[in-house]
Amino acid sequence: MSSRSTIKPFEIPEPDSVYANLLDRLPAAVYVCDANGFITYYNEAAVTLWGRRPELGKDLWCGSWKIFDLDGTPIPLDSCAMAETLKAGTAVARKEIIIEQAGGQRFHVLPQPHPILDKDGVVTGAINMLVDLTDRVNFRNLQKQNRELSHTVEALRRSEERYHRMIAEVQDYAIILLSREGIIENWNVGAEKIKGYSEQEILGKHFRILYPAEDQAAQIPEKLINLALTSGRANYEGWRVRKDGSRFWGSISITALHDDQGNVTGFSKVTRDLTEKKKAEENLRKASIKLEQQNQDLVRINEELSSFAYISSHDLQEPLRKIQTFSDRIIEMEYQNLSDKGKDYFMRMQEGAARMQKLIRDILAYSRTTTSEKKLEVTNLNDLLAHAKAELEVMIVEKNAVIESDLLPAIKVIPFQVQQLFNNLLNNALKFSKKDAPSHIVIRTAMVNAKTLPERKLLGARTYCHISIKDNGIGFEPEYEKKIFEVFQRLHGRTEYGGTGIGLAICKKIVENHQGLLTAEGLPGQGATFHVYLPIIK
Repeated sequence: MSSRSTIKPFEIPEPDSVYANLLDRLPAAVYVCDANGFITYYNEAAVTLWGRRPELGKDLWCGSWKIFDLDGTPIPLDSCAMAETLKAGTAVARKEIIIEQAGGQRFHVLPQPHPILDKDGVVTGAINMLVDLTDRVNFRNLQKQNRELSHTVEALRRSEERYHRMIAEVQDYAIILLSREGIIENWNVGAEKIKGYSEQEILGKHFRILYPAEDQAAQIPEKLINLALTSGRANYEGWRVRKDGSRFWGSISITALHDDQGNVTGFSKVTRDLTEKKKAEENLRKASIKLEQQNQDLVRINEELSSFAYISSHDLQEPLRKIQTFSDRIIEMEYQNLSDKGKDYFMRMQEGAARMQKLIRDILAYSRTTTSEKKLEVTNLNDLLAHAKAELEVMIVEKNAVIESDLLPAIKVIPFQVQQLFNNLLNNALKFSKKDAPSHIVIRTAMVNAKTLPERKLLGARTYCHISIKDNGIGFEPEYEKKIFEVFQRLHGRTEYGGTGIGLAICKKIVENHQGLLTAEGLPGQGATFHVYLPIIK
């Protein structure tokens, strides 16, 4: 038998009937239109989905939203499922869509339109149920609910009597009918699934049995009933108790049902199990608390580093200055009275004090790259490079060095840190130059796409400024490409090449402060190249 011969006319329910009240409280949007598409009936869920309350006989079913495919492609209104159903006179294949309200809010829905035919098979309108799938994340539950909601549509189209069967088959919601006193009179499959009681076990009992002892003592069930009695509806979230004693987090809505005279005859109670959502929120809360604690720890560590930096810059350097000052005076005034061994001891003491002072300064510089304010400013990198070369002028002359550089761009950086970066990298290139050849340093720059970076973990920006600093010095073994950036890491003895082993670690920290990347490559006797990648921030 064709679907045309089995479809009965849809009868608009009386506004104050139990059927109308239950239909209005149904979580899915249901509406009816005539053959021209003008609204003749709608429930409260449809109002929520439209974003406003339509005018019967005046508003078209499509007058308040735009329709899109799941990939965002617009669907012409005359090609949607509802329009095709009205034209064809038969239900079209259902397909999930996205609707957009006039205010811009979007919903992921599954339309289920069916034609309404008169006794002669002529299309007199259509009924549609828009199932809101926005919050659904479990594909199996989604398929299951679609089948159940499809049964609901069938029940609504046939008769008010069949509607009660639909209610009984919904499994994702516990739908309960309560008497005016709160006695359970109807119990659907969803209630049995969520709460654990069979219909035979629960009918005739007060619904307070579903609440934990503390809520019963506080008379929460009675208060909800009274609120629904006086206000028409009561909403509440809290812990509920299953038959086996286990608890679940439920979201409930109790709605007063009225007779034709407006008297409250009972209540509908709809419960949804939101335990997984509650657990996720609790985990997020705990993670937030942990993150806040970590932030407080970082603040404390930064304060300690600031204190250490102060001690390094004042208290620790003062004794060294005294050692250097008094040793200079002894050598100046008593040099002729010292033995050769004594002179040698004093020279070693001065060299040790100088090394210690440089180490303290480098440690202080490293701590400042961690604790100082990271304020980005649009800066001409050529100016920073020029300042760095000026500070190293004596060393450049001593090494007979030639520094060749591209014209560098102006980008957002922390100025004093990038100048220190240039200073340390140039100093490193000069320090490790060959003794028998003039130092030659080449600085190149280019804008590169993030996808070309050697380490894809960054990708904090689409474009990066790549600055390479290549020298013709002694180079290093490839196995040390990452190790050279570690604090106090030295590849050569102190007597052969000076330094504290902190300079490149400072460079790495500076680049990380800019959310960038610093790498190195080299070969023994063939020089080294350092690659700096700084993000272009608009």
